[in-house]
Amino acid sequence: MTFRQLDASRIVETLRRLEQRIAERFPTGGLVNVCRDLITIAGKTEERSRLIARPNLALRIGVAIAIIAGLAGLVIVAQSIHVEMGNSEIFSILQGVEAAANIVVLVGAALFFLVSLETRHKRSRSLRDLHTLRSIAHVIDMHQLTKDPSQYIAGAIETASSPERNMTAFELTRYLNYCSEMLSLTNKLAAVYAQHLPDAVVIEAVNDIETLTTNLSSKIWQKITIIDAAKVPR
Repeated sequence: MTFRQLDASRIVETLRRLEQRIAERFPTGGLVNVCRDLITIAGKTEERSRLIARPNLALRIGVAIAIIAGLAGLVIVAQSIHVEMGNSEIFSILQGVEAAANIVVLVGAALFFLVSLETRHKRSRSLRDLHTLRSIAHVIDMHQLTKDPSQYIAGAIETASSPERNMTAFELTRYLNYCSEMLSLTNKLAAVYAQHLPDAVVIEAVNDIETLTTNLSSKIWQKITIIDAAKVPR
């Protein structure tokens, strides 16, 4: 067992425990449904990250075939060069060198295409899944958006359009904590993709999600700090 890599199955277990905690405290709230959606996404992340880690045998066989074909072509060209006396010797050698150069260029282009094709395919799948994680991070933020701690500040006055706030200070703190935990776990799910595919584009996308979830979580903790500063018994 290694402790240097994220285990997607453990992230799923943590999310399931979090879902139970949310359901026990807020059984009718929408946050528990968001957590369940995140569990579903996490289950797919575990499966897809394993697929990403596996080599594409078909493409790698294609690479091997391209290399063998290239070597065979070079051998044929070498055998076709007839070294003769006189001016025809130089002409024959130049023809062989030109043919060999063309083979090297074609085989190199084919190898570059086949090798990069596997990475591009995995990158495309990873970015599609990372977009889903980015979207659910914004959904989590929407659930905490109207949870205003100012109601616990002395002298706070509600308006007719103010959202309904029926949570105690303790309940609001727990709700905000749950949102922060979900954002953190969303970030960890994104990191699984970079772990299995150390591609510059994927890593940049994962870093963007980390920045997003960190900033959203910072806003949540500012609210928790306001509740603590209000010194209301919870």
